[in-house]
Amino acid sequence: QADQSISFQAMRGKLQDFMKIIRDDPAVDNVTGFTGGSRVNSGMMFITLKPRDERSETAQQIIDRLRVKLAKEPGANLFLMAVQDIRVGGRQSNASYQYTLLSDDLAALREWEPKIRKKLATLPELADVNSDQQDNGAEMNLVYDRDTMARLGIDVQAANSLLNNAFGQRQISTIYQPMNQYKVVMEVDPRYTQDISALEKMFVINNEGKAIPLSYFAKWQPANAPLSVNHQGLSAASTISFNLPTGKSLSDASAAIDRAMTQLGVPSTVRGSFAGTAQVFQETMNSQVILIIAAIATVYIVLGILYESYVHPLTILSTLPSAGVGALLALELFNAPFSLIALIGIMLLIGIVKKNAIMMVDFALEAQRHGNLTPQEAIFQACLLRFRPIMMTTLAALFGALPLVLSGGDGSELRQPLGITIVGGLVMSQLLTLYTTPVVYLFFDRLRLRFSRKPKQTVTE
Repeated sequence: QADQSISFQAMRGKLQDFMKIIRDDPAVDNVTGFTGGSRVNSGMMFITLKPRDERSETAQQIIDRLRVKLAKEPGANLFLMAVQDIRVGGRQSNASYQYTLLSDDLAALREWEPKIRKKLATLPELADVNSDQQDNGAEMNLVYDRDTMARLGIDVQAANSLLNNAFGQRQISTIYQPMNQYKVVMEVDPRYTQDISALEKMFVINNEGKAIPLSYFAKWQPANAPLSVNHQGLSAASTISFNLPTGKSLSDASAAIDRAMTQLGVPSTVRGSFAGTAQVFQETMNSQVILIIAAIATVYIVLGILYESYVHPLTILSTLPSAGVGALLALELFNAPFSLIALIGIMLLIGIVKKNAIMMVDFALEAQRHGNLTPQEAIFQACLLRFRPIMMTTLAALFGALPLVLSGGDGSELRQPLGITIVGGLVMSQLLTLYTTPVVYLFFDRLRLRFSRKPKQTVTE
C-alpha cells in the first residue's frame, strides 16, 4: 500500500521492486502480483513457498524475515499474512484480523480513526496495523471564470467536452470483427497525463473558431478527497486490520485493543467491534465459561442418574482440573497460542479424561453394593483391575493425537494446538488421576455417610 496520491505507473514500479526482493528469498518458489484494481495506491501479491520438506522454516518465520527486509524499501508498505485454513467473514483487508470502527458522524470517524490506528500500531501484541480509510487521495479542482468565458465567447459545454475527451476515456466508436468487437476510446497520449502542465497546453475553440488556451479562463489547484467511503449497515465504517507477532495470541491482541480504546477515551459516537475471525474468537471466548459450565452440569446430571448418587459424579468430575492444567502447560511448553483450535481441544478433553475415573468409580460402586466390600477395598480392587484398560484407552487416545503434534506439513500450524492440548491434558490427567481419584472417592463416600446418618432419637418415659 503506497501513498494515496501515487499514480498507477509509480505503483507498478513499487510492486515490481517488492516482488524482486521476495523472489530472491531462498524459501520462495513463485511470486505473482497485480495492481490497478479498485484503488490505484494498492496492490496484491500471491507468494508460493517451496514445499515444506525443501525448507526448514515455517510460514510465520519466513514472514518475520521478509518483514524486516521489506521495511527498508521506501515509498510503500507491504503487509504479509499466511493464508488461513479457517477464515470467517469480515472485509477484504491487508491482514488476518480486523477491528471495525463505526460512526453515524463521518467527521468524527475521520478524526478518531488515525488516533486509534496510531495507538494500536504501538502495541507489542499487534503487527502490520493498517486501515482501509483512504481519505487523502489527490485530486485537481478546476474552476471556470464565467465572466471571462462569456467575454471570449466560450461555451461551458465546449470546455467540459474538451476535458472529457482528454481524460474521461470516452468511447466514440466500436470496431466489429467476425470473431470479436473492440471499443474505440478517445484520450490524450499517456505521457500528457503524468504532469499537471498538460492543462496549460490545452485549447478550446470559441464561437468564432479561434483556439483559446484553457488557462485564460480556468484556474486549478490540488486538493484532497477520499478514494472511497466504506459503510456497514447505515453507518460509515473504517476497518483496522492487524496480524499477530510471533509468540502472541489473538486473546492477547483482543485484550490490548480493549485497553487501548479505554485509555484513548473514544467518544460514544465512535464505536468499535471485532470483525471476521477475531469477532468469532471473541464471541467464543465470552461464551466459553457458560459452555464449560453447561457441559459439566450435563455430565453431572447424567452420571448422577446412572449411579444414583449425588456425590460420586463429583469424583469423576474432579479429574478435569488436572487435564486443563496439563493442556495449558503443554501450550506454554511448545510456545503455541491459545487459539480457537486449542479451545476445541480443551472441550474434547472434558469428554476424554473422565473415562479413567468412570471405569474406577463404576467398578468400585458395583463391588461395594453387590460384593459387600468396604469403600477402601472396593476402590483398591478397582485400581488394580481397571489399570490395564485405563492405560490402553489413554494410550490409544494419546497416540491418536501425536500425529497432530509431530506433523510438519503444510497447514500444520493450524492443527498442532489441537494435538498439543489433547496430549498435554491426557498425560497430566493420567499421572494424577490414578492417585487422586481413590482419595477423592473415599472423601466423598465418608461425606455421604456423614450426612446420611440420622440422629438418634431419645425415648423418655
